[in-house]
Amino acid sequence: MSKNSKPGEFSLWSIAVPAFGPSLLFGVGEGAILPIIPLSARDMGSSLAGAALVVALIGIGSLVSNIPASIITAKFGERRGMMGAAGLSLVALLLCVFSTNLWQFGTGVFLIGAAAAVFNLARQSYLTEAVPAFLRARAMSTLGGVGRIGLFAGPFIGAFVIHLVGLTGAYWVAAVAIAAAGTLAGWLPDLVSDASVPVKGPAPTIRSLVMAHRRVFLTVGVGILLVSAVRSSRQVVVPLWADNLGLSPAATSLIYGLSGAIDMLIFYPSGRIMDKKGRRAVAVPSMVLMGIALLLIPLTTGAATLLLAALLIGFGNGISSGLIMTLGADYAPRRGRAQFLGIWRFFSDIGGSGGPAILAGLTAVVTLSFGIAATGFLGLAAAAVLGYWIPRNKATVQ
Repeated sequence: MSKNSKPGEFSLWSIAVPAFGPSLLFGVGEGAILPIIPLSARDMGSSLAGAALVVALIGIGSLVSNIPASIITAKFGERRGMMGAAGLSLVALLLCVFSTNLWQFGTGVFLIGAAAAVFNLARQSYLTEAVPAFLRARAMSTLGGVGRIGLFAGPFIGAFVIHLVGLTGAYWVAAVAIAAAGTLAGWLPDLVSDASVPVKGPAPTIRSLVMAHRRVFLTVGVGILLVSAVRSSRQVVVPLWADNLGLSPAATSLIYGLSGAIDMLIFYPSGRIMDKKGRRAVAVPSMVLMGIALLLIPLTTGAATLLLAALLIGFGNGISSGLIMTLGADYAPRRGRAQFLGIWRFFSDIGGSGGPAILAGLTAVVTLSFGIAATGFLGLAAAAVLGYWIPRNKATVQ
């Protein structure tokens, strides 16, 4: 495989199963346990606030592990990184199943987030190198899309097994799915490095990469942070506003599910547009649509109008599938690629953690509608930042 392949010489189908299959299976595993983690925490005597904190440990584990994950991937390689992450995730899941107190359970949840950081970093780094630039956005949007399909399917598979064996069934579903993901990752073809390019100077460090690419991090990186903040907030906005309107849990779940279905189904066209027309052609419209939809949500008065706004959010988020990974791959240097992507994912996770926190803070200080509207303005700000700083031509920056 070569990044210099020409159109017609490389097909995503040639690596589809080993490259995208692990992401689908890992997504199924995550989706199976995410709704169950707070229930398990409550069963161990946790308060509601404590259960929410335990859930947040997944994100915290991922956030603090991005940089170490990049170092691990750079040292051992992408394929081994994914296999090792699957192994760590299995250990963490077993710890969750057999834990006897909340501290042990919380440690297991934290390790699941850390394992996800290694897995996600390694799979992105692999595709960055393996797929030629003219197919990069399609590869990344497909990677993001199959992960979303897994997250969508996981709760249903978990619910079926829980019905048969109880709450721990979800963790066993995750264990089987993630073990299969690690096994499939082992079939990935090894990357072929370009031996004709001489390697000069010391290996890049995290500090040297931050300094060398500080302009990218302070421009497009800030846009990525804002995108992640809006994306993570949207998952909270719809249920909260539905509750504010007095809608039933069933109606809320239906609206949320339909929005997620739209989000999940349109990932591939977005990648094709990014490859043909450039990254701005998707980045700006997606954030404008999400920003407008979030601004409209406080104006909705019932299930029908909320559904329309939620569908617009799902569409806006769906067409941006793979955007963050594609931009990271565009700017990543050949030497220090994994470390650069670790820094990039760190920016993304800061936004992902900060978005709901900003929403919660503004809701507590002002009102829920004000917090949602502020999130909408973050979406418009993301569109402005990315629209200004992403190169206007359709070629990648490398």
